[in-house]
Amino acid sequence: MKHLWVRFGCFMTGYNYSILRNCSEAAFKSVKKYTAAMLIVCILWFFIGFTFAHRYLSLGLPGCMLAGMLSIVIIVQVEKQIVLSINPGRLLLIFRGCLAFMMSILGAVIIDQILFEKDIEIEKISYVSEKVDRLLPSKTEELRKQIAALDTTISKKEQERDNYVEDISKHPTTTAITTTTATKRMPVQTVTSSGKDTTIWKTTSDRTVGTVLVSNPKIALLMPLDSTIGVMRQQRTLKENDLLHIKPALEKEMKASTGFLDELTIMTRMLSASYVALAFWLLWVLFFLFIEMLVLFSKMGDRSNDYEKVVLHHMNLQMRRLDALGKGFEG
Repeated sequence: MKHLWVRFGCFMTGYNYSILRNCSEAAFKSVKKYTAAMLIVCILWFFIGFTFAHRYLSLGLPGCMLAGMLSIVIIVQVEKQIVLSINPGRLLLIFRGCLAFMMSILGAVIIDQILFEKDIEIEKISYVSEKVDRLLPSKTEELRKQIAALDTTISKKEQERDNYVEDISKHPTTTAITTTTATKRMPVQTVTSSGKDTTIWKTTSDRTVGTVLVSNPKIALLMPLDSTIGVMRQQRTLKENDLLHIKPALEKEMKASTGFLDELTIMTRMLSASYVALAFWLLWVLFFLFIEMLVLFSKMGDRSNDYEKVVLHHMNLQMRRLDALGKGFEG
């Protein structure tokens, strides 16, 4: 396809290819120049967006690709504000310059966290150790309180068990009262109202009260009580083990939960402690800043080409037609 690169440049910059194809080579060169500058910025920010999504958002390959494409879309729309402005005002230039400065810092921060990854891991050891030292007293105090509470409960249960054992040793058996009821039917001779002898059966109950020796009922309470005390002792052992290994556990937890802000803090400490790291980081900031300003500088350095004049001409013609149409309605 003829002028394929120029067509792609029109898509990137927002130029109208139907107008551009009738313009001079100077307009074509401007589109190619803007396209090249925008592609450099887009490739750079695709990598930044992809890396950020993978490292800090823990997204898979489709999510990282989507983040990179979203970064490209944002960059293209920002650059179009400059490219499509025929005579960009000072306020727009200042705004784009400030935006380029902020984007250069963000890009340098993300890229340097990848380049300084090994150094950040080394500095992270002392950073995590300081955080652990701040959290350790409260964590150990909480565990000690839990252990003390378990000790108190175990002591009460053991005292209760000792009381049961003492009572059982003194009274291994107890006397239980038993009652037995026997029902009997006995014949009884009676005389009816007519004077005849008859026999009826009468039910009687014989109640017998006795005593029997049984084991002390508190013996049955010893087994569940021993089981409860055993469970509490296991819990106490676990708490003591946690207390013994609390610092390594906290360090492991802190390292696993280190996020973007933590790494940013670590990198800030590195930059403040090393002039070499600070100089390298500033170099990346300037590199990103100049790339971000590339389209802006290209636009400011160009004179108005025939494409922009054609656009202005079409705008003036349309305005004259509208004015003439308005006067016609008024007349």
